[in-house]
Amino acid sequence: MPAANTDYTARHLQVLEGLEAVRKRPGMYIGSTDSRGLMHCLWEVIDNAVDEALGGHAASIDVVLYDDGSVEVRDDGRGIPVDVEPRTGLSGVEVVFTKLHAGGKFGGGSYTASGGLHGVGASVVNALSERLDVEVDRGGKTYLMSFRRGEPGVFDDSAGRSPSSPFTPFVEGSELRVVGKTKRGAHGSRVRYWADSQVFLRDAAFSYEELAGRARQTSFLVPGLRIALRDERTDAPGAVPDDAQTAAAEAAGPREEVFVHDGGITEFCEYLAPDPAVTDVWRLTGSGQFTETVPVLDERGHMSPTEVTRECGVDIALRWGTGYDTRVRSFVNIIATPKGGTHVAGFEQALLRTVRKQVEARSRALKVGNDKLERDDVTAGLTAVVTVRLAEPQFEGQTKEVLGTAAVRAIVARVLDKELAARLTSTKRDDKAQSSAVLEKVVAEMKARVSARQHKENQRRKSALESSTLPTKLYDCRTTDVERTELFIVEGDSAMGTAKAARSSEFQALLPIRGKILNVQKASVGDMLRNAECAAIIQVIGAGSGRSFDVDAARYGKVIIMTDADVDGAHIRTLLLTLFFRYMRPLVEAGRVFAAVPPLHRIEVVNNGSAKNDLIYTYNEAEMRRTVTSLHKRGKRIKEPMQRYKGLGEMDAEQLRDTTMDPRHRLLRRVTLADAERAEQVFDLLMGTDVAPRKDFIVDSAHRLDSERIDA
Repeated sequence: MPAANTDYTARHLQVLEGLEAVRKRPGMYIGSTDSRGLMHCLWEVIDNAVDEALGGHAASIDVVLYDDGSVEVRDDGRGIPVDVEPRTGLSGVEVVFTKLHAGGKFGGGSYTASGGLHGVGASVVNALSERLDVEVDRGGKTYLMSFRRGEPGVFDDSAGRSPSSPFTPFVEGSELRVVGKTKRGAHGSRVRYWADSQVFLRDAAFSYEELAGRARQTSFLVPGLRIALRDERTDAPGAVPDDAQTAAAEAAGPREEVFVHDGGITEFCEYLAPDPAVTDVWRLTGSGQFTETVPVLDERGHMSPTEVTRECGVDIALRWGTGYDTRVRSFVNIIATPKGGTHVAGFEQALLRTVRKQVEARSRALKVGNDKLERDDVTAGLTAVVTVRLAEPQFEGQTKEVLGTAAVRAIVARVLDKELAARLTSTKRDDKAQSSAVLEKVVAEMKARVSARQHKENQRRKSALESSTLPTKLYDCRTTDVERTELFIVEGDSAMGTAKAARSSEFQALLPIRGKILNVQKASVGDMLRNAECAAIIQVIGAGSGRSFDVDAARYGKVIIMTDADVDGAHIRTLLLTLFFRYMRPLVEAGRVFAAVPPLHRIEVVNNGSAKNDLIYTYNEAEMRRTVTSLHKRGKRIKEPMQRYKGLGEMDAEQLRDTTMDPRHRLLRRVTLADAERAEQVFDLLMGTDVAPRKDFIVDSAHRLDSERIDA
């Protein structure tokens, strides 16, 4: 095997000039080289014509698919500039079709809003075409320029117009030829090209159905624009090879369709809607300004950062129907953004916020309760078309599927907030009836969602208990509202009896554990699952364990560890927290794990006469001493001996309820996880398999221990 060449010098570097980069890496510019990329090239040419219509300079566009594989796009716009561009010395036509990032959409004043920004559309199509011809009608003349794979020159079409016609490239200088005269006032452009078979896959083909869908969509977005399609291909994809049907198709002639809609996106919204209407189509319009810093070419040809003020126009059409599907189409300067962007984010944010406000304002009439609307409730049955128009939109990539201009989000949200709120609060009879119907629909969707969730919770609770091997010692609660429920993990059977009498069975569940559970920091997963107490806790919570743990599936809103206030109780609490940290960490991160704080002392204050003695509970030695001192200073007498609780079992049900379980009086300590990495280190130190570091920690920390806090 020969040794690899390890030399790497400047001569190994390759510099791609002009359109060479496009032909070398076409996927970077058009996404792919299959039918999708072929259609993208056609969109680039059509969009340039549509931009003329957007500016009010064109009223008609014709697209023809020829039988020889070529496609032609004609428009009656101003026509591509034919004069000489001063910096390059080339005609405007040649600049547009041969120079990347060149065009009239970079702030030169030719377009206030356009679909293209990056200025690579026409030149990329030219680079990926075996032949491209441009004809321009301007100033009473017809100009022509031809290209072969991006290189300008002249074709000899004496034997017929074809990409294989003899081609002579320009050597010393390019020429924009005048090939005829036009009627007075006639203007426009015609671009015909043959896609290069060296670039595109053999089975790549233009889709008439996709072209018709895009043309129909564009005619909605640009009211009054006429778009005519003509398909002259006899072997179009999907054609039936049967001789009789082929003959019939040829006799019928080519397919032709004309699209023109004066109703704009209101008509488009009606066309898209799949269900009967709850409301009419509501048209919400507005605009806003924002500033951004962009590089601009100065008179010397240098790029300098300049702060410019942009105007963003917002036009939204929406209607609610009786169905459940949601259809939202978004566009930027008539370019579809199927993956959304900042304009869609602003629309969704403001839609939910505005409808929520209106529902909250009428909550009593709508019988909303304590539940809150979610996005799916509001968008059920919604059909909407969201369009924005602005100069030089920032897209995420040449395929323009996502709008990235950040300021648009706030502008769209502000317009929708104002206009939709005005519509929902309108006092006009029709608007009032429709807004009431919409709010009733979204509230009904919310109630259906809540009912479905409760049913699911009931089924999950039922199946979890029926399919489990949990001991019957679990005392479950009655409510199915997860946010209200509480699971108390109680130490010992003796405390369990008291806790059972002290709990509120409506929302408090009890699970007793016997003694100290397994130290899961040391044990394997298999050992943990074989441990009856650990398995019972995981099964009762019902959300799985480890990587499969789903915090949304947890059957209880709070998990409360209730152990004795002694050394053994603290140890059991630590073992339980180790289990939650190791196998149910999202529950801890969500702040749903708590430690109960039972009192250590009960001080009985003796009252004079027949008055009932007062009871005061304290939770540590210092608090007890302060309380006793304060009582003595006030001349109060304390019944001796003072009660010192060693465990939960020493309390009666009333005392346990009042001090530890009743949400109105109890004290809970939330277990938090502010620093997961630090917590991991602490658990590994205190509960892990390595004994030596733990021994050193105990020895080093012994001087900080208060011996009086140890129960002997």
